[in-house]
Amino acid sequence: MSAPFEDIRALIYRASLTLDREDWIGFLALCAADFRYLITAYSPELRKRMIWFDHDLESLKALLDMVPQHLRRHGTLLRHVSVGMIEPAGSPDCYTVTSTFQCLHTELDGTTRLYAVGRYIDTVTMSDGRVLFLGRDTQLETRDLGIGSHVPL
Repeated sequence: MSAPFEDIRALIYRASLTLDREDWIGFLALCAADFRYLITAYSPELRKRMIWFDHDLESLKALLDMVPQHLRRHGTLLRHVSVGMIEPAGSPDCYTVTSTFQCLHTELDGTTRLYAVGRYIDTVTMSDGRVLFLGRDTQLETRDLGIGSHVPL
């Protein structure tokens, strides 16, 4: 496996670690200036994809800056990611990465439950020796998130 693919895998895993730690600044530092984050789910009843979350880097930063002021679900989230396909995305140094994930929620009393599952469809770029996210489409299989969350999955 070539070094660029290992760097891409490391980016995906680092993103999960920063999100698990609620290190919003660390997560945003992994993103290119024109980054876009989506959370989508397919509705069989509507027979179309629903967009639940759609933010560019600036609006995502503003949202994450406000997280401490929101009423939130107690406990922590832990993301388990399995990087699958890494494919060229049409332009040099740009790749599409398809990963599956499980997001677990642990309550303050220590009980853990599966919160959500789905796929990350990431677009990444390699520039100046760094790998950065250009976009993430979190495609959920889970469509019932209870009260939901203000933080990216």
